[in-house]
Amino acid sequence: MRKRTDFLIIGSGIAGLSYALKVAKHGKVSIITKSDESESNTKYAQGGIAAVLYDTDSYEKHIQDTLIAGDGICDEEVVRMVITESTARVNELIEWGANFDKNESGEFDLAKEGGHSEHRILHHKDITGYEIERALLQAVHKHPNIEILDHHFAIDILTQHHLGKEVNSRTPNIECFGAYVLDLKTNKIITILAKTTLMASGGAGHVYSTTTNPTIATGDGVSMVYRAKGKVEGMEFYQFHPTSLYNPGESPSFLISEAVRGFGGILKTIEGKEFMHKYDNRKSLAPRDIVARAIDNEMKISGNDFMYLDCTHLNKQALIDHFPNIYKKCLSIGIDITKDFIPVVPAAHYMCGGIKVDKQGKSSINKLYAIGECSHTGLHGANRLASNSLLEAIVYSHQAAMNAIQQLPSIGYCEQIPEWNAEGTNHPEEMILLTQSLREVQSIMTNYVGIVRSDIRLKRALDRLNILYNENEALYLKTTISPKLCELRNLINVAYIIIKHAIARKESRGLHYINNINN
Repeated sequence: MRKRTDFLIIGSGIAGLSYALKVAKHGKVSIITKSDESESNTKYAQGGIAAVLYDTDSYEKHIQDTLIAGDGICDEEVVRMVITESTARVNELIEWGANFDKNESGEFDLAKEGGHSEHRILHHKDITGYEIERALLQAVHKHPNIEILDHHFAIDILTQHHLGKEVNSRTPNIECFGAYVLDLKTNKIITILAKTTLMASGGAGHVYSTTTNPTIATGDGVSMVYRAKGKVEGMEFYQFHPTSLYNPGESPSFLISEAVRGFGGILKTIEGKEFMHKYDNRKSLAPRDIVARAIDNEMKISGNDFMYLDCTHLNKQALIDHFPNIYKKCLSIGIDITKDFIPVVPAAHYMCGGIKVDKQGKSSINKLYAIGECSHTGLHGANRLASNSLLEAIVYSHQAAMNAIQQLPSIGYCEQIPEWNAEGTNHPEEMILLTQSLREVQSIMTNYVGIVRSDIRLKRALDRLNILYNENEALYLKTTISPKLCELRNLINVAYIIIKHAIARKESRGLHYINNINN
């Protein structure tokens, strides 16, 4: 089956949906998403979106906070572009219908999070991402030029490789012509030809055993572009959120928003003693890389499985009003956050590296854009500043949309692309092969490529992963395509890239922390 569209979008989070709304007046838009249309990392963003709105703050303050958090590796031009556009882009979200909390005087009730010098986080209770996703989907549904193909799984992007031409990382002018997509409702593979393609596929949290990401976050976009010989950068910088709820057996892990610490929550040991002063003078409001390493170190020193977050000294009603879903979730497992300490543990949360793009969101592959968590813009550097991710997504969706609209009239379809060649026709003999390999990947990454790394652990991870890669590629070639098989393949690819980038970086920087003392 063949399908044509002007703008193909892979992913239905804030990046893909806001881009769709901007390009839709210029052509047909097809959004593909492998689960329900609302299922994305955006939906689970609790804290909010950072932006400069009032005179008490300034672009320069936000810029400096971002550069400091990025530990010297941010692209300053990109940082300045994103921050100075924050006001206009957030106002667009509001125009599309997103509701952010206001105080009694009618001004936005801005929160403060780790690494920020001012209160500048717009939020909707503790479900900001959910509210943004709701508003954008509502606007998308009203537009006649936009279609959402839910339960459609992108297998690979189309390039000259599919025309029988050899393509490698040195090939000039690699082009993207669309994607092969598996319709999960009919189990048929569709060839979608597109004039321009946008990768907005989100993160890869499930490359680790413990993550706050939804189950769809399996690194599909980065893996597809890497296989197509596109450039990928900065994958050694994987951010662990310091405070996910310690609740063994629950997956994904429930996030205890950084805004709780911004509201006054204090990190403590099992014995109830504060410890962050030993690691940073900003204490519990230090940037995430520092807090995550501190908690990890305290757990190793004490032998305990978690630390505590203490909110019992805060105003009870205000705490419940600001964080109703966190309060409800904790209460469901017997924890009253107004009276009890919250057990917390770091969890894989955000991929700071990804598909390399320029300031228009253009990847190294022509006619392929990448925005949102799957991209590497240079904004985050070695560590993402809290609540800058949603901002990055809407700024880059604007930049990419403006460029794609401009380029569209000069682009046609590549009709020579063949239909999918179903080489593998056998059903998996045992699903346990896939589930066991997934556990092995996650175990390798968690134990050897986590918050603290060493040369010997990285080498061991690479050796173990090579075995899994060879086994899974052999299985992929002879087996009927399925989401589980493709997701495993993608996670193995992403794990490999993270390890290779980690080995290449010899210094400790931000989220990449090397400790060779206790090899």
